[in-house]
Amino acid sequence: MKSVYLVRAATALALIIGVPGIALAQGVPGSEIVGQPVTVTTNGVTNTVYLDPGGTARIMTPGGNTVAGTWSAANGQLCLGTGAAQECWPYASPFQAGQPVTLTSSCGSSSTWLASATNAPPAPASKSERGR
Repeated sequence: MKSVYLVRAATALALIIGVPGIALAQGVPGSEIVGQPVTVTTNGVTNTVYLDPGGTARIMTPGGNTVAGTWSAANGQLCLGTGAAQECWPYASPFQAGQPVTLTSSCGSSSTWLASATNAPPAPASKSERGR
């Protein structure tokens, strides 16, 4: 009887330890464009957006101004905020470099997003010769 509990405990421990590794292997939503320039064109106006680590964002306007903001990606949405305003776009899959994606925001605006480069997915953790 004790062996059944031991097996259950070992299985639970393996799941607890393994789940964070699975999440990291899939990557954090939006991480493929963190630090990379992304042009976002809405109503004929093109801004360059940088999603920086830690949830901060920089929006470079055509006039050369920089607008500070925040960003988040969760629940199938990529959101940008500046001051009191926030706008979200559907985020179904990672952006691909050089492939424009047209998305309709939570405000009803159609925007074309174009990543000029993307980050490589995280490398799988290496194992030692003993498999640890």
